Amino acid sequence: MSAPPRQQPRIDELMSLARAHLGGYLSDLAELVAIDSGSHSPDGVDEVAERVRARLDRLGFRVRRIPLPDVRGRRTADALVARKRGRLTEAEGGRRILLAAHMDTVFEDGTAAARPFSLEGSTAYGPGVCDDKGGLVAGLTALDILAQAGIDEYAELVFLATPDEEIGSPASRAVTEEAARGVHYGLGLEGARENGDLVIARKGVADFRLTVTGRAAHAGIEPHRGANAALAAAHLVVALQALNGQWDEVTVNVGVVRAGTRPNIVCPEAELHLEVRAATLADLRRAERAIEDIARDPAVPGTSVHVERLDLCPPMEDTPAARRMFEEAGRAAAALGFDIGVTATGGVGDANLIAGTGVPVLDGLGPVGGADHTPQEWLDTGSVPQRVALLAALVTALGTADNEA
Repeated sequence: MSAPPRQQPRIDELMSLARAHLGGYLSDLAELVAIDSGSHSPDGVDEVAERVRARLDRLGFRVRRIPLPDVRGRRTADALVARKRGRLTEAEGGRRILLAAHMDTVFEDGTAAARPFSLEGSTAYGPGVCDDKGGLVAGLTALDILAQAGIDEYAELVFLATPDEEIGSPASRAVTEEAARGVHYGLGLEGARENGDLVIARKGVADFRLTVTGRAAHAGIEPHRGANAALAAAHLVVALQALNGQWDEVTVNVGVVRAGTRPNIVCPEAELHLEVRAATLADLRRAERAIEDIARDPAVPGTSVHVERLDLCPPMEDTPAARRMFEEAGRAAAALGFDIGVTATGGVGDANLIAGTGVPVLDGLGPVGGADHTPQEWLDTGSVPQRVALLAALVTALGTADNEA
């Protein structure tokens, strides 16, 4: 399917501008990749934030750098929220669109110097080149070409850049949820999948701690007086792992088991940490109830189990509204001369938090890349003009109420 004829000149202009910005994109990307900005490197993330702030300021956005609380005794870098009004009010059909990227990487200080930005043909390498500095710069470049093209048919654009996505956004979650309130559409700037697919769904994650309380006793003299929490924990692991396969797209993993202090003491306490991933909030809740049911009846007499949910990251669900967004993206891609697909993933990101507020979200709108979190991380720079133009075209399409079914 292609865009209506009246849309084609605008699409062509966006593509032409995106091609013209490729050199600047690569220069900006190289500068950001050269900055160590791991989640626990707040000075580096703040340096990225300042560069992003300056860029958005030049584009006419009202920018706020938001200090965030420490997390487990570590300083967190600032989050950034920027807003720009369009020429339409909501009453006139204008829509508010949130674009979200993150500034942190998984890499330690010194990685940028050890593996600097490099280009081999059209493939770029370097820490964070795809996840998510490639997407961050793509978002800024798309905003730039929208401004150059004079496209302002929307109510408001909101640009969000977070500093701690790679560790689960513990400090920035409230900022993300606040930025999402009242917007009509969310666009995630994580990289497209290796085959070019966008992301329409991400599993949600619930983390649990199960504390098993038993009764200590001398293991040699009177073991019968004890209640072995380690044995109860072992039964729990088997029962919890058996939940896998109970429901489609639900996984349960007991990742940490701790028990006991000495081999001559009947173990009085044990602890399990597990995560559940599911495509829907209903399935997360269903799995939580099953965990609680298992915990109510421990296998070892005299032991008890306390279940505590530590965290809940909501799923980004595949909804009809998200499908309509993808249809718009498909039309824009066809007008630009290429096809796109869509997929779901088990990984989580800030798009989950946006979706959790009830906003329809489409993710993977950055350039094509892969091998995230590894020394082989790469970005296909040949995909940059197409993906930047696609992002700009999608913002244009979603900017008015005409696209709502």
